[in-house]
Amino acid sequence: MPYQTISLVQRDVIAYLELRRPEQENRIDDQLLRELAAACEALADDPQVRVLVLSGGEGAAFSLGWDASLLAAAVEGEGAAGGGLLGHAFDILAQMPRPVICAVIGDALSAGLELALACDIRLACPETRFAFPETAWGLIPMAGGTQRLARVVGRAAALELILTAEPIDAQTALRTGLVSRVVPRDRLLAEASALAERIAARGPIAVRYAKEAISQGLDMSLEQALRFETDLTIILQTTEDRAEGVRAFLEKRAPKFHGR
Repeated sequence: MPYQTISLVQRDVIAYLELRRPEQENRIDDQLLRELAAACEALADDPQVRVLVLSGGEGAAFSLGWDASLLAAAVEGEGAAGGGLLGHAFDILAQMPRPVICAVIGDALSAGLELALACDIRLACPETRFAFPETAWGLIPMAGGTQRLARVVGRAAALELILTAEPIDAQTALRTGLVSRVVPRDRLLAEASALAERIAARGPIAVRYAKEAISQGLDMSLEQALRFETDLTIILQTTEDRAEGVRAFLEKRAPKFHGR
């Protein structure tokens, strides 16, 4: 599928998805939502892809949030925005069976921050700011921000960020767990790629199940989550990759995983 607001490139087992609206500071419009959803659905069905890296390119902003057209529709209660469907593409991204690394260069505001929160691991450069300005507009985050932020940084930090509508810097984001690393701007994409390569070298089925265990387990009781972890472990025992991992350990060599 040809894309106009994003680019999608696959290099070996890693896919790179980049927002491509630099003139609009990567503001998210209806077309970008549709293309993002389509790209994520295609990647989820591609067994050759082990990790996805999402970025906003090397421009001034990762994403400054909603395009004015979508924001106006939300305020007026019209179309997909008024019907509460803005988060559909974000949900598809969050539910990707493969790990998703977000490289945040420049500010991530409003929907830009919600997009980053739909990813599994976030890296930022020192100049990056994060904010949910919605309450200053008489709104609340509309694509899962209130829920995903609290699950990442905890209730108190999420409430402060959302209720004040004020930005935080990269070091504050690192301290609260919103990002995993702060990396100089000129090295951030390379760092994200290196991290993706390390994850891609692990057992792909084990990586997928580990993400599933953590993501779904957070919404379960501890007892249920432990049973779920055990179930996934039992399934892993039947895979060729698990047998290869054991052989490689005993033979003191690097394993060769095939996702089977």
